[in-house]
Amino acid sequence: MRKIFVFIAVISFQQIIAQKTISGFTEKSAAEQIALEQKFDGFISAEKIGATIKELSAKPHHISSPGGKEVAEKILAKYKSWGWDAKIETYNVLFPTPKTRVLEMTAPSVYKALLKEPGLKEDATSNQDGQLPTYNAWSADGDVTGDLVFVNYGLPSDYDELEKLGTDVKGKIVITKYGKSWRGIKPKVAYEHGAIGCIIYSDPKDDGYYQGEVYPKGAFKNEYGVQRGSVMDMVIYPGDPLTPGIGSIPNTKGLERSEAPTILKIPVLPISYHDAKPLLESLDGAVAPDDWRGALPFTYHVGGTNKTKVHLKLEFDWSIKPCYDVIAMIKGNIYPDEWVIRGNHHDAWVNGADDPISGQSALLEEARAIGELVKTGWKPKRTLVFCAWDGEEPGLLGSTEWAEDHIKELQQKAVLYINTDDYSRGFFNASGSHALENFMYEIAKDVKDPQTDVSLFDRSKAADALRATSATAKKNALQKKSLTLGALGSGSDYSSFLQHDGVPSLNLGFGGEGSGGEYHSIYDSYDDFSKFKDPGFIYGAALSKVAGRTALRMADADILPFDFRSLHKTVSSYVGELIELTNQLRESTAVENELIKNKVYQLANDPSKNLKAPTTKEEVPFIDFSPLQNAVASLEKATNHVNEVWTKSLTNTANADAFNQQLYKAEQQLLLNNGLPRRSWYKHSLYAPGFYTGYGVKTMPGVREALEQRNFKEAQEQITLAADAINKLSSYLNAIQ
Repeated sequence: MRKIFVFIAVISFQQIIAQKTISGFTEKSAAEQIALEQKFDGFISAEKIGATIKELSAKPHHISSPGGKEVAEKILAKYKSWGWDAKIETYNVLFPTPKTRVLEMTAPSVYKALLKEPGLKEDATSNQDGQLPTYNAWSADGDVTGDLVFVNYGLPSDYDELEKLGTDVKGKIVITKYGKSWRGIKPKVAYEHGAIGCIIYSDPKDDGYYQGEVYPKGAFKNEYGVQRGSVMDMVIYPGDPLTPGIGSIPNTKGLERSEAPTILKIPVLPISYHDAKPLLESLDGAVAPDDWRGALPFTYHVGGTNKTKVHLKLEFDWSIKPCYDVIAMIKGNIYPDEWVIRGNHHDAWVNGADDPISGQSALLEEARAIGELVKTGWKPKRTLVFCAWDGEEPGLLGSTEWAEDHIKELQQKAVLYINTDDYSRGFFNASGSHALENFMYEIAKDVKDPQTDVSLFDRSKAADALRATSATAKKNALQKKSLTLGALGSGSDYSSFLQHDGVPSLNLGFGGEGSGGEYHSIYDSYDDFSKFKDPGFIYGAALSKVAGRTALRMADADILPFDFRSLHKTVSSYVGELIELTNQLRESTAVENELIKNKVYQLANDPSKNLKAPTTKEEVPFIDFSPLQNAVASLEKATNHVNEVWTKSLTNTANADAFNQQLYKAEQQLLLNNGLPRRSWYKHSLYAPGFYTGYGVKTMPGVREALEQRNFKEAQEQITLAADAINKLSSYLNAIQ
C-alpha cells in the first residue's frame, strides 16, 4: 500500500510538471526549465550566503580603498573558481574624500560637534582602521559662518511654509532632517533659496529611539549614528561628474570640476542627533509647525533670528580614483550575442554588510549555483553577464561608466538588466519595465516565502490587504490576481541601463521586517545584519532563487516573455493621473487665489506676528491631452497585434531569434532624442528620478514635472514629445510580423 501511494505521488508530481506552463516556453521546454530550476534551488545555500556576507564585510571597502580593491579581487577569484570567464574593468573617476570637517556653534553658547561614531564592544568591526569619516560626498569645499535655520525636511514646500512664517534662509546655514526625499535634494533646494551651508541630521522620531530600542540593544539608530551618503545632483546625470554621457576611460576629455553641474555649490555635512541636539535646542523664533517637530526633548523652533550662529568648514581631496567593476560571463550556446545581465554593487561607505554585501552575496550564490549547473552539462541559450559594480554609493559610478562605455553594444545585445542591492527579511518587491509584469508574477508565484511557506506573491498580497485603509481596498488587495511592478526612479545601478540606454530593467528585493538605523554608518556590520536584518540568511536564499529564476528564464526562453499589453495599461493609467493632476491644480489654484483675494490668511493669523501673505498664482490654462490619449489608443492596438504574433511564434520557433531581438529592443523606442528638459542624459519618456525627489520616480516625467512646477507651456510641449515616443513604439510594434 505504501509503495502504491509513493508511486502515485511521483506520477502526480510529474503530471504537474508536464501540465505547468511558463510564459515564453513550449510545453517540452517548460518541463525542462522547471527541472532545471529545481536543481538550481538545490544548490542555493543560506549558510554560504551568510559566510559570504561575513567575508566581504570584514573590512571597510569604499571605492578606491585597499579594502575595496581586495573585495573586487575576491569576487573575481570566486567567479573564476566557478568556471565563469571573468575580468575587472577599471574606470578612472573623481571621488572626493574629506580632509577637514569642522562644525561648531559660536553663539549663544559654544559647542563643537563630535562628528564621530564610537566603536562598540558588541560590534566586532565598528572600531577598525580605514573607515571613511562621516561626510557627504560631492559637498563643496567651504568655510562659512551664519545664522542657523531649521527647515524641516528641506523640501520646496517647507520653504513655502517658512515664507509664511516670515523666515528667510538667504545668507544663512540650514539644518534639515533626513527623510521624505533623497538627501541630495536638501542642499540643492537650500542653495536655490540662498543658503550658504547645509547640515543634515537623523531625528530620533524618524530614525532612533522613538521607533524602538537603539543599537546595539535594538536595531534603531543610536544617538551617535550618522548616515553618510552622496549629495551629487544625480537627477541631472549619475556617474563620474567629469564625463557625462561617456565612459571615463584613459584619454577621455572631460569637464573641469568647476564646470560639473552635479557637484554642489555649498558645503554639506551629515551629523548625529547627539550633535544636532544642542544646535536645535538653542534656536528661537517661531515655533515649528506641528508636523515639523521631532522627538528630541525640547520645543522645536525655526530660528533665523540672529541668536544661534554656527561655523561650518569643509575641505576635500578631489583626486581621480580607480573604480573596479567585476564582469563575469557564461557564453550562450545558441544566442551568444543576446545578453541577460545581472548586477549588484560591491562598494560600501564602511563595512556595508547590509548595503550592499547582502545583495552581492545573494548574487554570488546564484553565480555559484549556475556554475554547478554548467558542470552537469547545461549551458544557457543566451549569454549570462554577472556584474559587481564599484562606486555605486557616491553616485552609480561603476555601472554608469560601464553602461556609457558599452552603450552601442548594450543596445544591440542586452535583453534584460536585473538589479539587486541590499535586502532584509520581509516582503518581495519588484519594479521595472512594465512589459515584464506577467513574467515576474509567474516567478513570484513559484518561489516560496521562507517564513510562511506560501508564495512570495501571496504573502505580499496579504501584507497589502493589511495595510489597506478601507474595507474595499482590503477586499481588492485579497482578490488581486496579478503582480504590479513599481516604476523605477534612481538610487541603484539600474538607472543607466533603463533611463539612458533603453535596456529593459528590473529591480528586485525583500524588505519591510528588518527596519533599523544602521544605514551608511559604521554599524552596518555582520553583527547587526545577522541579528536584526536576516537571521539565518533565509531571505538571502529567497532572493537568490527569485533573481536566479529571472536570469535563467530570460536566458533560456524560446520566445522572450515580454507582454506589452501590461505596458499599455500602465501608460494609460499615467495619462489618467496627469489629467487628474491638472484638474486638481486648477481647482486648488482657484481656491487658494480666492483665499488670498479675501485676505483670509491675514484675518486668520495674529497680526502681531506680521506673517507674510502668499501671492496669487497663475490660473491653470486649458491643456490639450488629446495627443497622449490618441497615442495610448494606438498603443493598445499595437500591443494586441504583437501579442498575437507572440502567441503564433511560440507554436513555430523557426524565426525566433529575429522576433526576440525585436522584442527586447522595443524599450529603446521610448527614448527621447534630446532627453528631458534641463537634464538631457535622462532619455526615457516614462521613467526618471524626480527633479525634487531624487530617488523617487516621476512617471511621464517631462509632462508631470512641468505641471508640478506650473510651467504650463512646457507641459504642453512635453505632451507632444511623450506622445511622439509612444507613437514611435506603436509603429515599431505594428511592424513586427
